Amino acid sequence: MAYLDSGSLNTLSVLLIALGLSADCFAIALGISVPMRTISFVPVLRTSLAFGAFQALMPVLGWLAGRTVIDLIAGYDHWVAFALLALVGSRMVWESTHSRGSHKKIDISKTYLLLALSVATSIDALAVGLTFAFLKVNIGLVSLTIGMVALAITSVGFLLGRKVGEISGKRAEIVGGIILISIGLRVLLSHIL
Repeated sequence: MAYLDSGSLNTLSVLLIALGLSADCFAIALGISVPMRTISFVPVLRTSLAFGAFQALMPVLGWLAGRTVIDLIAGYDHWVAFALLALVGSRMVWESTHSRGSHKKIDISKTYLLLALSVATSIDALAVGLTFAFLKVNIGLVSLTIGMVALAITSVGFLLGRKVGEISGKRAEIVGGIILISIGLRVLLSHIL
C-alpha cells in the first residue's frame, strides 16, 4: 500500500491522523443520535458522507493554501468551531428541557445544520493539510483515506449513540447537547491555553 513517498509519513501514521481527525465526527454522531428512538439509513448516510467529504476536502484546501490562508484563519478557527458546536448543543439542551407534548428532535440532515457541523468538525483537517504541504505525500490518497475513515467512524458513532439512547431514556438529548458543547470547549481551550 503506497500512500506516501518514501522518507515521509507511513501508512500507519496516516491512519492514526485520520482517526484523530475523526474523533469529533464520532462524538457529534454519538451526541446527536443518543436521543433518537429510531435512526433511518438516509440521514445517517447523508451525515456520514458529508462529514467524510469535508474531512477529505479540508486537507486538500490546507495543502493548496499554504501559509497565507492558514495564518488568516488560525487566529479564529477555534472560535468558529466552538460557536457552531455550542449553538447546536445548547439548542438540544433547551429543546429537551422546554418541550411539551410532541417533542421535535433536531434533524441533523437539514442542509444548514449539516453544513455547519461538517465545517466545525473539519477545521482541524485544514491545519493538518497545511503540514502535508511541507511533507512528501500523495495528497489525493491521504485525503481519501482521511475521508473514508471519517465516514466509517461517523456511522459507528450513530450506531453506538442509538444503543446508548435506548438505555438512557428521555434525558438523552441533554447528554447529547452537553457532548457537543464539551467538544466545542475542548477545541477552544486547546487553542487558547
